[in-house]
Amino acid sequence: MSEIQRPGALYQQVAAAIREAILSGEFAPDSLLPSEAQLMTRYGVSRPTVRNAIAALRAEGLIDVRHGKGSFVRSSGQPTLTLERSISHTREGKFVMPTGDIWQEAEEPHTYRTRTTKSTGRLLQLGAEEALFGCDRLLIDPSTGTRAMHRTLIPFEVAEAVPLLGEEPCKPAAAVDWVLTQAGHALSWTETVRAHMPLPDERAALQLPDATPVLHVARVAHNAGDRPLFLEELRFGADRAELAYRITADKQPTRRTRA
Repeated sequence: MSEIQRPGALYQQVAAAIREAILSGEFAPDSLLPSEAQLMTRYGVSRPTVRNAIAALRAEGLIDVRHGKGSFVRSSGQPTLTLERSISHTREGKFVMPTGDIWQEAEEPHTYRTRTTKSTGRLLQLGAEEALFGCDRLLIDPSTGTRAMHRTLIPFEVAEAVPLLGEEPCKPAAAVDWVLTQAGHALSWTETVRAHMPLPDERAALQLPDATPVLHVARVAHNAGDRPLFLEELRFGADRAELAYRITADKQPTRRTRA
């Protein structure tokens, strides 16, 4: 039996001891933890104390409780999928996303009309309650099972100026880029990445285990005047995928000197 002689609540002491066993490799990644009865015996504590300790480690993301099977040590391995975030051209001038062809649609795309929120309005440089076309997709990578929530948002004023988008706003992002370039726009893109704990609908759709944050990627296409034309959002579990970027150095602007 391992003696518990640390300060703090008893369940916190048990959680610290189990955490040490996990980090030291005694309890290996993906392995089944000892049963509640075995942990009670090992640490000389009651069942409620063990359950509170497991709940604390579950909230930390060290343990995944699988109903009917027990508590498992979460894997510490690398994400199963790497998403290349570069954009390339084909010979015909169309756009290609390197990982764009890995996804399959798990459900039929959903097209709808919506309005800007504080977040989307900031990215699209629009005021509150501006009209948008939205298109939601639930995607899955068949080789790894990684799931992603994908959304495109196109301002009404952009769709009105480019009739093909108004008629069919629920196009893949690469196809939207193509239509915009055919309408005469020279595009550039900005992208931001942030993490947040999942909302209930995100956790259900992405099938996330406990204490797993969501990575939220937002890419905005701009015209030559730096005006945002449409927004693409991608959300997935941070334990399942990672993002990869190719970075090139921009030329430093030439300084003008006074004669």
